[in-house]
Amino acid sequence: MDLKEALRSLTIFNQLDEEALEQVAQIARLKTVKKKTVIFHEGAERDAVYFLQDGLVKTYKTDLDGNEHIVSLLQSGEMFPHTGFFSQDPYPATAEALVDSQLIILSLRYFEQLIEDIPSISKSLIDVMGAKINELQFKIQQITGHDVHGRILTFLNQLANKLGERRGDHIHIELPITNQELANSIGTTRETVNRLLNQLKKKQIIRSTRSEIVILDMEALQTWQE
Repeated sequence: MDLKEALRSLTIFNQLDEEALEQVAQIARLKTVKKKTVIFHEGAERDAVYFLQDGLVKTYKTDLDGNEHIVSLLQSGEMFPHTGFFSQDPYPATAEALVDSQLIILSLRYFEQLIEDIPSISKSLIDVMGAKINELQFKIQQITGHDVHGRILTFLNQLANKLGERRGDHIHIELPITNQELANSIGTTRETVNRLLNQLKKKQIIRSTRSEIVILDMEALQTWQE
């Protein structure tokens, strides 16, 4: 896929006419990054906006004790970061590739000019940011409104809907994160995550490796009780 085709596949640019798409292509570049590559660091000067053409990226914040707290798991087609346009704000979180990934990168200054010049980009950006706000609000509700059993069920359902690939009766989720990272993402301890996942494995509801979770029985997962 060439750069213009890649841009056309992104929601924020897919309504552009050929002339406008060419304008974007002039300032965009493709970059391939390896697994575990840090794309940008929390607090660093923000000079670009990124679109994930292919792969999987996590964004996370680090607390005073050095623990990572995952903010988002980004899949193909998503933009990041989502905040700080027309301001001097630094990157709000760290972004790291979880698998080999291909990025489309635009200079922040030029992207902001596109927002001003092309109304359809402005509208698409508002839609994208609105969806992200809804996602983060749901995550807050998930953490504050459920016990840890409910949070891990919700998290697994979200992963299945967002990243899952159905193969026969099973749903495969490529997710190379540790149980500690999963625990940080839902606001609990690694020991609790280990215990709950082991219960799900014993009941043959899921199986997992270091890079994949497989949901063997989605109906049983949704009705599972400790």
